[in-house]
Amino acid sequence: MIELNEEVKTSNGPISIHGFYDSRFESVKKEFAQNFSERGEVGAGVSIALEGEIVVDLWGGIADAESTKPWARETMPVVWSSTKGATSICLHTLAYRGLLDLDAPVSEYWPEYGVGNKAATTVKMFLNHTAGLPAIKEPVPANAYYDWPLIIKILEDAELWWKPGTEQGYHGLTKGFLCGEILRRITGKTIGEFLKSEFSEPLGLEFFMGLQDGQMGDVATMIFPEQTEPTADFFLSVDANPEGIQAKLFNNDGGHMGEFQTPIALKSEIPAAGGLATARGLAGIYAPFACGGELNGYRFVDQDQLQRMASVSSACGLDKALLVPMRFSEGFTKAMDNRLGKPGNQDSILMSEDAFGCPGFGGSIGLADPGARMSFGYCMNNMGEGTALNPRGQSLLNSTYKSLGYRLNKFGRWCAS
Repeated sequence: MIELNEEVKTSNGPISIHGFYDSRFESVKKEFAQNFSERGEVGAGVSIALEGEIVVDLWGGIADAESTKPWARETMPVVWSSTKGATSICLHTLAYRGLLDLDAPVSEYWPEYGVGNKAATTVKMFLNHTAGLPAIKEPVPANAYYDWPLIIKILEDAELWWKPGTEQGYHGLTKGFLCGEILRRITGKTIGEFLKSEFSEPLGLEFFMGLQDGQMGDVATMIFPEQTEPTADFFLSVDANPEGIQAKLFNNDGGHMGEFQTPIALKSEIPAAGGLATARGLAGIYAPFACGGELNGYRFVDQDQLQRMASVSSACGLDKALLVPMRFSEGFTKAMDNRLGKPGNQDSILMSEDAFGCPGFGGSIGLADPGARMSFGYCMNNMGEGTALNPRGQSLLNSTYKSLGYRLNKFGRWCAS
């Protein structure tokens, strides 16, 4: 391994990057440095595991732009919807253990939810964004996301946008609570407790839902992007239709979007968008699933369960929430190439067809590629404009695949040469 302690010149002055990398991934190191010098990176980390072993772990820049606190090895930003990947992994682990049937009606585990027009909802529909509850129509009380019993009652009473299973629309914030309540009903643990005891502790990962007081100093300060022209249809709809899915998804959150970096939010479990992780934690939680479902003597799933995690379960030319084409497996985003979409609607994730993972608002991502036996994690505090990979993260993923000898085909899929 090559140890790294390098100074990079940026428009805001020099910054340092640190870590180590296998010489095969020299191009990843170069792209990481260029993200700071040429693409506006402020603070970030990237990590790659191959055959379950970390072969790249780089971090650098500034964790807090106001104080200029350096980004350290343990620095964790909010990874937004990359949290969904960990939530989905937890449910698939329960399914492998025989404790959860993903095809069963939700009412078998959560009777209060599976009534009336929600009775046809299966657990799988929570995972593949077809359950009909991409957002909550009724006004959400202030701080409801930080009160688990309250938000669960709100979801039980919430009106659906469509009959379960008949449409696809990204459940941007509701998915985490829906899946988390299923897990709680089965295990008696919160999803943050389950993640910690079943993954973070045994695998030594910095990936958490709900921080302790002693971890607050490790949190990076997020920088929201300024929207530029052309504006995505999603944000145009937020402004144009206050009663639509997009406005309700983005604005009807009890104030969470404006409070997500406060201690009450960071200590709460928000399993669709509130996780905190290092890049090493993002790559590490997917590492077992890049290696057949087993790592370091721990088996999390078998090949049958892994196939469900990786196979497309829902896809459409226009996701009813995000208003772009989307493809999902049961709990994860699949490769999508929207580069030929109209300007503003070109959010993409260029990875192999074997790969599955979850991007987060602004550009973070964790993913597994079982074909390459590789897992990847990227996180940052300077958020990009889109809801998929930002150009900085995509440049790192591209150089990862190139280092493995893959080529990008004309359909936006990385393929083994």
